[in-house]
Amino acid sequence: MNNVWFITGASNGFGLALAKKLLASGYKVAATSRNKANIEEKIGTNPNLLALTVDITNDDEVKTAIDETVKTFGNIDVAVNNAGYMLLGALEEVSAKEFQQSVGVNVFAFQNVIRNVMPYFRKQKSGHFFNFASSAGYGADAGAGSYNAVKSAVIGLSEALALEAKPFNINVTIVSPGLFRTNFLGAFPIAQNKIEVYNTQKLVDAMNQYHGQQPGNPDKLVKILIDLAGKEIAPLHLLMGKDAYQRATTYYQSQLEKLEAFKELSSSTDFE
Repeated sequence: MNNVWFITGASNGFGLALAKKLLASGYKVAATSRNKANIEEKIGTNPNLLALTVDITNDDEVKTAIDETVKTFGNIDVAVNNAGYMLLGALEEVSAKEFQQSVGVNVFAFQNVIRNVMPYFRKQKSGHFFNFASSAGYGADAGAGSYNAVKSAVIGLSEALALEAKPFNINVTIVSPGLFRTNFLGAFPIAQNKIEVYNTQKLVDAMNQYHGQQPGNPDKLVKILIDLAGKEIAPLHLLMGKDAYQRATTYYQSQLEKLEAFKELSSSTDFE
């Protein structure tokens, strides 16, 4: 029945929309945030809600939260790796600390959830991971290379997870949204080391101006996830939004053409 969901980053955006929709439909939800009060304030009291304060970059805290979810609700059916953020700045501008923090939240935290949920999923021989990537994982953007990097990493690790989990009847779906009307564009960090020639501020201004005008409806996206959860045949790659679909297909077509152009050179390295 996929009745018990574990969701990271549930105090805003897709995580909050998903938690609200699930609870309204009678599902049980363990929802994490850096401060559970933010979840409780926005959702209110609900006997099917377990709000948890979790630093998702801390493996021990993630394990404790997942164990508490199973202790409270009896099992766990769906795990949603949703928490993340976009860091803007040319790669030369992004400091080592800023990059490491981004990778910590956007990649290492996903692995913390995967590592600690898999034993439960394997034991019950069922489960579904929804790992949020982005259309930005399918092609690069000047000024957002660190975000392209982490979302590409989510895609790669999720593809491997799908192969590892399949023998245990566990599904993996990579959710790659385009531009959706959440608070995502309204709250993103910018590299502190500004280098004038890159004009990163121009990109920042464009993002701010587009905030509130995004075409995607978050409520439609989360409904699709609920409908797909636990289905025997579920997509591995789930591009959400016309813009996301166009970006990914254009990227792959372009890459195939470029690879073909250098096919002879690529094939010239074997021993004769």
